Amino acid sequence: MSIRIGPYTLVNNLVLAPMAGVTDRPFRQLCREMGAGLAVSEMVSSNSLLWGSEKTKRRANHEGENEPRSVQIMGADPAMMAEAARYNIDNGAQIIDINMGCPAKKVCNVQAGSALLRDEALVGRILDAVVGAAGDLPVTLKIRTGWDSQSRNGVNIARIAESAGIQALAVHGRTRADGYTGEAEYQTIASIKESITIPVIANGDITTPQKAKAVLEACGADAVMIGRAAQGRPWIFREIAHYLATGELLAEPSLEEVRDILLGHLSNLYAFYGEYTGVRMARKHISWYSKGRRHGGAFRQAINRVEGAEQQLQMVQEFFMQLIDQQEAA
Repeated sequence: MSIRIGPYTLVNNLVLAPMAGVTDRPFRQLCREMGAGLAVSEMVSSNSLLWGSEKTKRRANHEGENEPRSVQIMGADPAMMAEAARYNIDNGAQIIDINMGCPAKKVCNVQAGSALLRDEALVGRILDAVVGAAGDLPVTLKIRTGWDSQSRNGVNIARIAESAGIQALAVHGRTRADGYTGEAEYQTIASIKESITIPVIANGDITTPQKAKAVLEACGADAVMIGRAAQGRPWIFREIAHYLATGELLAEPSLEEVRDILLGHLSNLYAFYGEYTGVRMARKHISWYSKGRRHGGAFRQAINRVEGAEQQLQMVQEFFMQLIDQQEAA
């Protein structure tokens, strides 16, 4: 099953969620290779004072990426958000995604992210401004179900979004007050789907192929968005795609394949960031890939002290060689 966003028909209905500090170009490309139909960039601030920074330039770097290229922008001022949309389109974005879902305090304290859900009139002004600035290019929106359990206004926001010209809506099944605690609820997403005609992408706690299928059915959603479950496990997209197509579960990737995926990921991080920053960005990914594996804790403690790319790669190879040897001996 695929979905259409503006002029783009995605290869399937699986989307990598934008995650600050995670969904950089190397990770987006990897997840696309492993079966994601769309990978949304980590958010770019609407504050033009930040656009010249190395960090923002990297976030707006889409060289070699598969189309369509989706960039998420964040802010609370309609004119600045419109300007941010134009800036990112000039830098290669083909879909502009608006963040009204992030619960982080540093985002909500400036009345951006999911804090905007408290002001429906402002939501409308921002959406009108960005859709107008994007011209022929599609604009999508990411929201939560509301500000807190007493104000689940996701249906209202969804209707505002559709009338403003938003072309797809991603909904995380938690309120801003929930953060990432408790369990996601999907009834509000189902209500949103019933109230609008644009594609709805369900997000929140989708960690297995079976859960992806259950959420699609429970919400009537057009697609699912995977965030934290893809960290250290980018092959989750091919697992879900296979299960949705066949009803069968793929075998877990072998230790050799996991090692090779990780080594390729690390090499791309070094190439993208340079050795100094690449090694440091790699640490969290190495931690995720090694989570739950034998002697993983001791390995993480040791590798997090390593400063150079060559030694980091060598330690990863040795760690997996030990795991493979132990598996063969068992």
